[in-house]
Amino acid sequence: MNKHDAEKRDLFAIADLAKEFDISTRAIRFYESKGLLKPDRLGSTRVFRRRDRARLILILRGKRLGFTLRDISEYLSLYDADRTRTAQVKLLVEKVDERLALLRAQLTDLETTIEELTEIRQLADERLRQEAAEGEAKS
Repeated sequence: MNKHDAEKRDLFAIADLAKEFDISTRAIRFYESKGLLKPDRLGSTRVFRRRDRARLILILRGKRLGFTLRDISEYLSLYDADRTRTAQVKLLVEKVDERLALLRAQLTDLETTIEELTEIRQLADERLRQEAAEGEAKS
C-alpha cells in the first residue's frame, strides 16, 4: 500500500499500519495499551481509522525526535480538548524548546569530548613515535 492509497482509505488492519510504517504489530499494540491509539473492534479484530493512522504518524515522529510517550500523550490529548488547537501549539512550542535546549547542551558536551579525545589521541601518538624513535636509536 503506498502513502497516497493509505491517505484515501478509511479503515486499516493492524498489519496494514505495521507494514506501512515498518514497525511491528507489537509496537502498535503497545501504543494502544498506553492509550495513544484507540482502534475500534469488530469482534476480536482491531480496526484502525484514518484518525488512528494520523495519531500513529505523530507518535512515530515524536519518538524519532526524542519526545517521551508522556509528552506525546499530553500533546495528543489536547487535540480533543481544545478545538482551536492553541493549547496544543503552545505545548508543542514548549516541548520543542525543551528538546532543543537539551540537544544543544548534548552537542556542546559532545564537542568538548571530541576535543579532549582528539588531544589524548595526539598525545598518545606522539608518545608512540617517541618510543619508536628511542627504540631505533638503541638498535
